[in-house]
Amino acid sequence: MSWGLALSILGAAFAAGFAGIGSAKGVGLAGAAADGLLTEEPDKFGTMLLLVGLPGTQGIYGFLICFLVVMKIGLLTGKIPDISFLQGLSIFFACIPVGLVGWISAIHQGKSCAAGIAVVAKQPKDMMKALIYGVMVETYAVLGLLASIILLNGIKLV
Repeated sequence: MSWGLALSILGAAFAAGFAGIGSAKGVGLAGAAADGLLTEEPDKFGTMLLLVGLPGTQGIYGFLICFLVVMKIGLLTGKIPDISFLQGLSIFFACIPVGLVGWISAIHQGKSCAAGIAVVAKQPKDMMKALIYGVMVETYAVLGLLASIILLNGIKLV
């Protein structure tokens, strides 16, 4: 296996792994807050599901970039091109935005959604206000995803 291929695979793993870790932590934070509310008011499960699930999107973004890298380097088709060290390094660097931004933003989004759940517990009519704060964090996860897509598309393999 060439260093370029190894770096490409490492980049794909970085994107999926770190974004997934952040999503797991974020969903866990929001889920713990929702569980506290649901012990008192189980009828709010549907309302809480959106706030709990929102931090999970970063993991999906990381997986998407991982899949794009795997397709780009031909791991699914078996037609793996020669990938130079610099091309592999470029692919690795292209995976960093979605991995790092996904990791950090998912955790902060989980905290924001957990706080939103506390708001909804006291003021159910303010659900959309709570959701908006969580979505504001999502903006940066989407920017990380777009940065990785743009960078990855700019890398040409022979």
